[in-house]
Amino acid sequence: MLSISEFSEMCRLSPQALRLYHSEEVLVPAVVDEQTGYRSYMFDQVERAMLVTVLRGAGMSLKLVRDALDDPEGALVLLQRHSAEVERQRRVQDEAISDARELLGSRPEVILRHAPEMTVASKSVLGTSAEDDWDKVDAAVAATVRDVVEVVESCGAVVSGTPWRAWAGETPEQKRRSRTAEGPHWLVKVPVAVGGEAVADLPGDIEVQGFAARDELSIFIPGRNSMAKYGTALSRLLAHPLQGAYLDVSRMRHVLHEHGVETAAAVRGPGAEEGMAGEPGQGSMRPTRMA
Repeated sequence: MLSISEFSEMCRLSPQALRLYHSEEVLVPAVVDEQTGYRSYMFDQVERAMLVTVLRGAGMSLKLVRDALDDPEGALVLLQRHSAEVERQRRVQDEAISDARELLGSRPEVILRHAPEMTVASKSVLGTSAEDDWDKVDAAVAATVRDVVEVVESCGAVVSGTPWRAWAGETPEQKRRSRTAEGPHWLVKVPVAVGGEAVADLPGDIEVQGFAARDELSIFIPGRNSMAKYGTALSRLLAHPLQGAYLDVSRMRHVLHEHGVETAAAVRGPGAEEGMAGEPGQGSMRPTRMA
């Protein structure tokens, strides 16, 4: 039998770690003295201690380590799942490091620019709720963009610009549904060059609309979208000085670049080019079905 100090020295595990592993039933002593509480270990427990050290070094939780050691046949499957999760976390950390480097190296700036008149293919983003996090919403938006691009190209239309998403509030029905849990809460807009024959072939859930030329304030923030980044973009846009004009945040769009999101909102008032009057509170699109 080995005392806890002897076992600790042999396995290079501190007595505190051995006590923790005992309490978590990862490495249970062979004998525990009922009167003194002293722990003693068998020599053949060194192998289990070695496996615990290796698996903990791989970043596995105590629960996963216990499950792996208690089920040797399923241990490799658990390790593979853990490895996949570690790779996912590494990708997230790499993205965060890249974002931090870009944000700290060059702070995002608000620009005033002119958005030209465009024709867009519009489709509702389904399958998300008001409680969903940004990652789920972004995934649903990306899937909808891919679907619209595939459909319009199959009909002979050409994607002519960078897609964006906008709040689903262009019609009274969209506004009503956007206030419910099921939505849809977002619309995808894909700029396209189309002919009459291509438009006629589009399915009913994709609508061709006109986007009127306008002046807008815009800010690009790199990396994955988040509530904090959206709040930062909105605060920077609202703080930007405008002479004799104002920012219409009800007509905001989120342009979906490969390495970040550009938040843009229409500038309204004297001196701003405004190609569309629109209904109060309506988004930047007016449906103009061109079939």
